[in-house]
Amino acid sequence: MQNSYKRVDAHLSSLGYCSRSEAKKFLKIFRVCVNGVRVFDTNKKVYHNDVTINEKVLDPESLIILMNKPSGAICSHDDKGSLIYSILPDRWQRRNPKISTIGRLDGDTTGAILLTDDGVLNHRLTSPKSDVSKLYKVTLFNPIRGDEEEIFASGTLLLSGEKKPLLPAKMKIISETVVHLEISEGRYHQVKRMFGAVGNKVVALHRVGFGKYNVEGIELGEYKILDSQ
Repeated sequence: MQNSYKRVDAHLSSLGYCSRSEAKKFLKIFRVCVNGVRVFDTNKKVYHNDVTINEKVLDPESLIILMNKPSGAICSHDDKGSLIYSILPDRWQRRNPKISTIGRLDGDTTGAILLTDDGVLNHRLTSPKSDVSKLYKVTLFNPIRGDEEEIFASGTLLLSGEKKPLLPAKMKIISETVVHLEISEGRYHQVKRMFGAVGNKVVALHRVGFGKYNVEGIELGEYKILDSQ
């Protein structure tokens, strides 16, 4: 578990509570204590785990968040529109380093997405070598024709414009127009393109799980903090 030792103004700034220039005023307004003793000196060096604000412990030094992404939320820092980060508390949006999504979901796709300010973790889980499984609930425009499960599991399906076939994927039929699909890659619009390749169209896409995490019990637009990896 991380427990940084740094100046209180720098630490509060990195966690998004205030900027370094605002720290002196912040210490006057809020009861910031180190081991129960209130501090006013912005130069004082502190350990993360020793600090409280108004008797509450600080947010984790490194955040890992599981969100049930709502439709319309955009996984970007730069695009216009309703950004996924606006769902988070304001101070989390001011953290340094920034919180970023681990991979992306299309704007109209809902479900499980992880966000973190841990760059090493983000890189590890988005690497093509990570082999992290993603489970989707797929709603289709047309009824399934019957051979999709075999085609997806074959490891030979080649998407349009690509030279390397997809890795084997597992499909489970829920109804004639609803299936669960488990993949271990994250190619561009992969699920939609897979069903397009077999003559169908995805009309709704919900990611049920990412790796060992799923969004059961988390409402759309809600999230929870996960333990460090």
